[in-house]
Amino acid sequence: MILEGIVTTLSAGGQLNIAPMGPRLPWPVPADGALSGFLLRPYHTSRTYANLREHPEGVLHVTDDALLLARAAIGLVEPLPPLFPAVAVRGQVLAGACRAYEFRVRACDDSGERISIEAEVVHTHRLREFFGFNRARHAVVEAAILATRTAFLPLDEIEAEYRRLMVPVQKTGGPDEHRAMELLHQHLADVRAARGADQRPSA
Repeated sequence: MILEGIVTTLSAGGQLNIAPMGPRLPWPVPADGALSGFLLRPYHTSRTYANLREHPEGVLHVTDDALLLARAAIGLVEPLPPLFPAVAVRGQVLAGACRAYEFRVRACDDSGERISIEAEVVHTHRLREFFGFNRARHAVVEAAILATRTAFLPLDEIEAEYRRLMVPVQKTGGPDEHRAMELLHQHLADVRAARGADQRPSA
């Protein structure tokens, strides 16, 4: 099973990175959420992979904060959300998450298009109950994933999907979900504008 979560990692110099990540979890997942490990599959170019190469520890978060997922997908996480230091690793925990799993890298295979990183859970935080996702939050998660694919998916295709995803946001979303979609639409417009500038002939 793939979980849509958020991973925090640190560079060797201590710089924090907050990124959406879809780890593969063992199935069935324990009813109490007590994970012993999971598989991360970042791309070679991702900051998460670069950080884990330098410092093989991090924190996986389960969250119902769709706005934070959207912000993390497009790199707009300033100002930083509330954080506190991890217990068993050198890392940072998102204070607003529902659960957080501190982990260490056990093995890494970088021979494929995507990296396979086996992570061992060394400490678990149960911070609050998971409130849940309505249709709008599910739509924001799907839109945020598409925002990370602009390098290889046609922008017109993403824009068409965004129009479809706006329907449940308009019907069932709150202020955070509407703000998330505004940010994602703006990100898509910025990518399109940047590509147009790159394609203009030089003077």
